[in-house]
Amino acid sequence: MAEATPQGPITNRRVLTIALPIVLSNATIPILGAVDTGVVGQMGEAVPIGAVGIGAIILSGIYWIFGFLRMGTVGLTSQAHGAGRQGEVAAMLSRALMIGFGAGFLLIAVQVPMFWGAFQISPASAEVETLARDYMQIRIFSAPAAIALYGITGWLIALERTKGVFVIQLWMNGLNIVLDLLFVLGFGWGVEGVAIATFLAEWSGLALGLWLCRDAFKASAWKDPARVFERTILVRVALINTDILIRSVLLEAAFISFLFFGADFGDVTLAANQILLQFLHVTAFALDGFAFGAETLVGQALGARNRPRLRRAAWVSSKWGGVCVVVLAGCFAMLGGAIIDIMTTAPDVRAEARTYLIYMTLAPLLGVAAWMFDGIFIGATRTADMRNMMILSSIVYWGSLPFLLPAYGNHGLWIALLLMFVARGITLGLRYPSLEADADKA
Repeated sequence: MAEATPQGPITNRRVLTIALPIVLSNATIPILGAVDTGVVGQMGEAVPIGAVGIGAIILSGIYWIFGFLRMGTVGLTSQAHGAGRQGEVAAMLSRALMIGFGAGFLLIAVQVPMFWGAFQISPASAEVETLARDYMQIRIFSAPAAIALYGITGWLIALERTKGVFVIQLWMNGLNIVLDLLFVLGFGWGVEGVAIATFLAEWSGLALGLWLCRDAFKASAWKDPARVFERTILVRVALINTDILIRSVLLEAAFISFLFFGADFGDVTLAANQILLQFLHVTAFALDGFAFGAETLVGQALGARNRPRLRRAAWVSSKWGGVCVVVLAGCFAMLGGAIIDIMTTAPDVRAEARTYLIYMTLAPLLGVAAWMFDGIFIGATRTADMRNMMILSSIVYWGSLPFLLPAYGNHGLWIALLLMFVARGITLGLRYPSLEADADKA
């Protein structure tokens, strides 16, 4: 395989070699979200923007529940790679693909009650709900591709093959943007055009991802039933993935509730929050590069049972994450208003979004610890800690809403979300010393 040698020194260059392709590939994702929002924003109405926002966040929230597939795959694969167990590396890819396809087809089968439940708790207006339902009923049929790609991405990251991840995202999101422009602005298909573009892009991305992993299929380990279905490994996979699943459900519940609570303030505020969430996505996707570097290098160090390397991996990755958030906060402070104007032509939505722009400047600075510790704990497969600290952080978020919403309205909603970020960083930080202490026992 073409992966890097796990025993090589952990340098700034190595971290950047892992992180920068992820940062660049992730940069296309918020651009895609901005284009999705922007093309319907050219219609000059708040309802289509809100519909794409509601539909996309519901489906993304459901899909990211299965984000455990990427996270668990990175941790387990990088540890197997660090320990020199290449047969297990190939078997992990097979397990990830089976879980991804199975989950995707299950979502297609249960889409009717799933969408019904989602809209029962959504306070969006009837006009927004109708368009959002049309959007979701198209996009759901790419669920197997979207979820399987989590596993492929995690596998490539674990082997430091992040250039491959960049190629997948660049192709998939680039195609999606081109089709957005063609279907919505060219053909006038509106919200449905955005959904069709995403459907086609996700299936093409899966095909490319499988091709990039083709070397794993040359060996017999990927299709060896005794290895792939080894009971001890499957139990560990199940426990790790269950912990991450609980963590992901709690995190996505907060984000989905955020959009729903914002909808209580009207379609204009809903549209403004949807635009500002793109800034938050930029932050998350930029930090992911350095968090993924931590996942890979911490996992390899743990597989090799090397505590000094684990500490070095955590420190160097986090240092670069800190540099990243300072740059992001400065860019949002200086250019945020201009970005909002590009994303919508509706004057009322522009004005509303500017009112809450300050929170986008604070988000990178307050959230960096949460993102970087997530990467460290994923690489170490310390998923029980991630689950427990997410429970505590969720209590902070939900517990603050009854006080902040009545007093400060949409400002209170943003403050509650940022408090959750801070709580995640503090609680995981308190658990980090025990992670290092256990490294020699791995």
